[in-house]
Amino acid sequence: MVPAMLAPAHPTSSATTEGIEVTVKSRYLPEQSAPDQHRFVFAYTISIANRGDRPAQLRTRHWIITDGRGGVEEVRGDGVVGEQPRLEPGEQFQYTSGCVLKTPIGTMHGTYQMVRDDGDGFDAEIAAFSLVAPTRPAAMMN
Repeated sequence: MVPAMLAPAHPTSSATTEGIEVTVKSRYLPEQSAPDQHRFVFAYTISIANRGDRPAQLRTRHWIITDGRGGVEEVRGDGVVGEQPRLEPGEQFQYTSGCVLKTPIGTMHGTYQMVRDDGDGFDAEIAAFSLVAPTRPAAMMN
């Protein structure tokens, strides 16, 4: 059974916090997955755009990953893909990363810690998005 908390998410999401817009699109990678071994691989592409009027730098990330059984994993770290991009107003940064689940469905959401040039910090929201393999036989959830 899929936990009710997974139902509302979509494979795309967008949220804006203090002028920083975070847009996500996820996709299933069948060529890297092995459903019979409970291995479901997903990629997600994220665009971070500064829609505000002040520069901001991404310092850290915090992800909350929930699988189809309700298991939760938290991931924290510096930057994204080895970078801590600083965005001037009107600039954007895009990257692609991945996630491996033991179930064919899950969700991700989280925050990026952003810091302004004057030292003010805030958490930019990464709205929830789904990770869904195209077929979800009940046997894969066991």
